[in-house]
Amino acid sequence: MPRHSPSLDRATPDRIAETALLLVDEGGPEALTFRALAARLEISLASLQRRCVDLAGLLDLCLDHLAARLPGTRPDADWATATEVRFTALYRLLAERPGLLALRGTRPWLGPHLLARLVEPQLADSLAAGMSPEEAITAYRRMYLLTLGSAGFVDHGDAKAAQAATRTALAALDPEEFPVLSGSLAAIVPAVTDHEVYYGALRQLIAAADPARRPLQPEREDD
Repeated sequence: MPRHSPSLDRATPDRIAETALLLVDEGGPEALTFRALAARLEISLASLQRRCVDLAGLLDLCLDHLAARLPGTRPDADWATATEVRFTALYRLLAERPGLLALRGTRPWLGPHLLARLVEPQLADSLAAGMSPEEAITAYRRMYLLTLGSAGFVDHGDAKAAQAATRTALAALDPEEFPVLSGSLAAIVPAVTDHEVYYGALRQLIAAADPARRPLQPEREDD
């Protein structure tokens, strides 16, 4: 019988993802290297590379590990409710991982868990609610891009630091050249990390796309 390797037990996809996320949480994006991850897992660099190949593969593993936590929706939920549940869950998940978002950059996120828990059910619900395929994908993309941008624009893990950086940058502006920005610090700074800015924008997109809110088409009279 082939000899069992303990390193394989320490290098399961979930264990790799959890440990990689921990490294990023502890030391920021720059802390995630293959050497550091292999050392934390107590496996060889070669064993880790056999699982992930490269940084892109590692990030895909981490992102899809997180996507497995996305919740389902109630079978009786209407389109608007189910849509809000899905996207607010994605927002919260991503906002908690600013380091991972920084590493992700513009990489597409097409892992099986994200497709199964967000993309497929959202598009299926949209079609069932009466949208055309083009309307369904447009609505999805608008909400998805809003979610990524809102979660990744600032470090929500350190709201005080994000607000302080914004305040410092705006305070350095010439009040004569930028009177609105310079004179509106009290309103601008808190909004930078206010989650309600995202939730409000999401609800506006949902309301605009909701098939249940479409005006009824008048019946055509027979000639």
